[in-house]
Amino acid sequence: MRHSLFGFAILKMSLLRTTMNSTRRHSTSTWILWHSHFTTEGEVEFRSILFVPATKKDDIGNLKTKNIRLYVKRVFISDDFDGELFPRYLSFVKGVVDSNDLPLNVSREILQESRIVRIMRNRLVRKAFDMILGISLSDNKDNYDRFWENFGKNLKLGCIEDHANHKRIAPLLRFVSSQSEEEFISLDEYVENMKPEQKDIYYIAADSLTSARNAPFLEILLQKDYEVLFLIDPMDEVAVTNLKSYKDKNFVDISKEDLDLGDKNEEKEKEVKQEFGQTCDWIKKRLGDKVASVQISNRLSSSPCVLVSGKFGWSANMERLMRAQTLGNPDSLEFMRGRRVFEINPEHQIIRNLHVACKTCPDNPEAERAIDLLYDTALISSGFTPEDPSQLSGKIYEMMGMALSGKWAAPVSEAKHEPVGQISEPYEAEVVEPAKAESQN
Repeated sequence: MRHSLFGFAILKMSLLRTTMNSTRRHSTSTWILWHSHFTTEGEVEFRSILFVPATKKDDIGNLKTKNIRLYVKRVFISDDFDGELFPRYLSFVKGVVDSNDLPLNVSREILQESRIVRIMRNRLVRKAFDMILGISLSDNKDNYDRFWENFGKNLKLGCIEDHANHKRIAPLLRFVSSQSEEEFISLDEYVENMKPEQKDIYYIAADSLTSARNAPFLEILLQKDYEVLFLIDPMDEVAVTNLKSYKDKNFVDISKEDLDLGDKNEEKEKEVKQEFGQTCDWIKKRLGDKVASVQISNRLSSSPCVLVSGKFGWSANMERLMRAQTLGNPDSLEFMRGRRVFEINPEHQIIRNLHVACKTCPDNPEAERAIDLLYDTALISSGFTPEDPSQLSGKIYEMMGMALSGKWAAPVSEAKHEPVGQISEPYEAEVVEPAKAESQN
């Protein structure tokens, strides 16, 4: 026992000395948010002190960190072995590790091949997660809010790189939702708030909170009072798709086809498809290869239409992110874009008007132009980027001209105005002498 206490005393002094030295260089990045000191016994024995800093210092992509100081039999060996003792996404964890089982002349090659180091790594990672979980469960909610602001991206990276620890990472994730205003919630809170008939965890990825809240995909879900996670950070969507599920609840992107809300009325759907089947075929013929199919939507209430992504293709948000990559391959972008499905709302007046046009005058140029404009507006409202914005603006101006000409059409004679500055009739200016002007005043 005395030997163990003596070892911990040395470790604490070393950690304190390291922290004080760092403080002189980075005074704002070394305050400790949470710490843990422990001894592991059994097949491999070592002692360690780990802590989470209160503020962020290193970039998530910086692999040259010196956060873990390795000791062997209380002799300092190196602080260059972070990658061997911790995965990259936990590079923000700082601390000291002291082992009696490693040789004093330990090298990077020995660490990479050592079974002892693999065991130490697993236990250190487990302790790090226990420490982060302790922050999330603490009475002071601000502690985890601060942690998430600084190191949330690291945990999202862990979802991508460390499948073995998904069960430890997932409870630590935080998202904004349709019912949380601008506050973050955990997946546990989401599952707890799920409706009894709700089977899946719904989410939508967007470039901003405003875009997510105004997306047409949410309309029916909001009516049902289903909560939807808003994935705003560029890493959110990739992290969630790697998780796939949480507590036997699948993550479902509401912007993709085949959305199942668990309330299908097959008889009613069959009637609607029979009634609007010809209209769907007519719209598909006009749009051509722009869409894979035209279908009746089960997710709309106030919007006339929406453009959804294929089940196995990129979402609009992911497509936007991939296009922003400087090294993106245009061919691969086109391939991964996948199919797009144009969904229409048969209850909306615009769609009902087009339904009448389909039956009475399917070759009418104005009706065809209306379909084109409807597709372009759905493209934008669904989060996609128009391929030719100038062409879209031309369509809008044309439709506006058609709409306004019937209400406020100005006569041709009124539209002709004299050029500015042109005087219709010449006149002579009256010259007023100063004395006369004063008498008039």
